[in-house]
Amino acid sequence: MVEERIRSQSESRRVSSALLLETHGLTRHFGGLAAVNRVDLRVAEGEIVGLIGPNGAGKTTCFNLLSGFIRPTAGTIRFDGEDITRLRPHQVVKRGLVRTFQLTTLFQELTGLENVLLGLHLHSRRSLGRALFSRRRFPPDEVARSREVLEFTGLASQADQLARNLPHGHQRVLGIAMALAARPRLLLLDEPVTGMNLDESGRVMALVKTIRDRGVTVLLVEHNMKAVMGTCERIVVLNFGQTLAEGSPAEVSTNAKVIEAYLGAGLAHARG
Repeated sequence: MVEERIRSQSESRRVSSALLLETHGLTRHFGGLAAVNRVDLRVAEGEIVGLIGPNGAGKTTCFNLLSGFIRPTAGTIRFDGEDITRLRPHQVVKRGLVRTFQLTTLFQELTGLENVLLGLHLHSRRSLGRALFSRRRFPPDEVARSREVLEFTGLASQADQLARNLPHGHQRVLGIAMALAARPRLLLLDEPVTGMNLDESGRVMALVKTIRDRGVTVLLVEHNMKAVMGTCERIVVLNFGQTLAEGSPAEVSTNAKVIEAYLGAGLAHARG
């Protein structure tokens, strides 16, 4: 079972404060602009860490660097002690660092179950292309695991629904389910509750806590400050590509520089 597997990870790792992800001087230039500038980021096993900042602060560029979608101009990325700075995205995923995206990247004409099955492709005996063209004949063990993931994320009843017919909130959760199918040790969530109402965002952030409590470390980008402050144990604030502040939600929410650069009047609502 998915929960049993993740729970065994929890028992062996959660107590440890060992670094899982570490960057040193991470930098990415686009022309003359430093989108990410000498960022030192550390995420320990078992944490939920928030990466926040105003639009254009470098958050998505940082995720793209960590997941191998773009190469850094300078600096290094280490995952579980291994230098992964120059690895390609599929190599990064195979090591257990898996991301979601701001925009839901689902196969809209496939069912919920088929989408999760495709999330297994890097750990499958089949290539993604082969899986796409013969998706009705997935191995029974992969079908069983994918149904477990859907059950774990609360989407079991949506297994046979086309992704395009799912409500927005369910589509976002299905994206998380696809990422979980790839067996992450560190899950990068890019704006997981964007476009959701209060109840929907609350359910998703409760799922994020459950994922962490079952042994998967989480680093998330999110603009919903109520969700961030109520879920993350540590927050890193980026501004103009550089680290502006880092600390607990209480420390960050009372930091004068952070309030001036980003939180402003919205902070009172986030505390509510």
